[in-house]
Amino acid sequence: MGLVAALVLGKAGVQVTVVEAAAQLSMDLRASTFHPPTLDMLAAYGLTDQLVSQGLVARYTQQRDRQEGVIAEFDMQLLKGDVDHPFRLQCEQWKLTELIRQQLEALPHVTMLFSTKVESVTQTADKVNAVVACQGESRPIQADYMIGADGAWSATRRALDIEFEGITYPERFLVISTDFEYADHLPRLSYVNYCSDPEEWCVLLRVPTLWRVLFPTPAEESDEHVMSDEAVQARLQRLLPQAQPYKTLHRTLYKVHQRVAKEFRQGRVILAGDAAHINNPLGGMGMNGGVHDAMNLSLKLLQVIYQGASTDLLDLYERQRRTIAIEYINASTARNKREIEERDPVRRKQTQDELRTIAADPVQARAYLRKSSMIDALERAESIA
Repeated sequence: MGLVAALVLGKAGVQVTVVEAAAQLSMDLRASTFHPPTLDMLAAYGLTDQLVSQGLVARYTQQRDRQEGVIAEFDMQLLKGDVDHPFRLQCEQWKLTELIRQQLEALPHVTMLFSTKVESVTQTADKVNAVVACQGESRPIQADYMIGADGAWSATRRALDIEFEGITYPERFLVISTDFEYADHLPRLSYVNYCSDPEEWCVLLRVPTLWRVLFPTPAEESDEHVMSDEAVQARLQRLLPQAQPYKTLHRTLYKVHQRVAKEFRQGRVILAGDAAHINNPLGGMGMNGGVHDAMNLSLKLLQVIYQGASTDLLDLYERQRRTIAIEYINASTARNKREIEERDPVRRKQTQDELRTIAADPVQARAYLRKSSMIDALERAESIA
């Protein structure tokens, strides 16, 4: 999350240059869930109240079965006392980046370069030297430090020749956005619903104006077929048959990975967000983990820049956040995928019975929510020295 890092550093008076390959900030519809501790972090920069005003407060999350309905419902209010914002916020990520952009444009020492791609990265003992292509022309940029938060296909990571260890799932994920009101037809539907099924699981998420439905797609189906009207309608009709075709407003098909960079730091260049680790979206940990990376790293850089702290702090960032990427983010999202797609009826029943038991006990439910909301992950990171 490069813009989050730019905001934290820029607000503290650090001169920052933001390099963005696209002509404008992305308005894609992938990430849409803000976890409670993320909202707490963003509140310090005046962002959370603005996001809440543009989003939906999700007090409850549900684990459902496509045939049986609700298996377990979790009340985020159980996290009162742990966080200042005991709820999930359903709000598109682009709204956060737009709010940050507005703040950055008011800071004279922050420069934003659009249509600019990183071509090469080298460094000396005290500087980072990047060459970027800005609207077709190469130009050098020199800085004390560089944060590579340039996504899963990070040019920064590739320039440093850092291995991106992990796997790519054979299936792709299809996300369909529709204005159909599922809550009028599916009893007790919450804003966040994970729907298990041995044949075709799905995720139903509400954002302010739309429902977003995520389906897995078989590896043997071509992209063209998956995205066709016929295939999209077939999936939606299997989920909830309707007399009329569904109106769809957006369709996105993407590959899904579980990968972690072998190194998060090389000298004065540090990776964060999707450039450092990527995971499947089951649990909403990708964007949130990226914000947590940016906050952790930026606050450490401020100690180095202004307080004369040792650059060993940047190694601590790597130990903390890489550990969390492996032990919590990737492990949790991979487990979520295994459970939601489980085909064995015995294992499915065991998982569902466990969820019912946990949800029925406030102590166990709170522990479950602390983990799924990434509170435990943040505390684990802070315990790493």
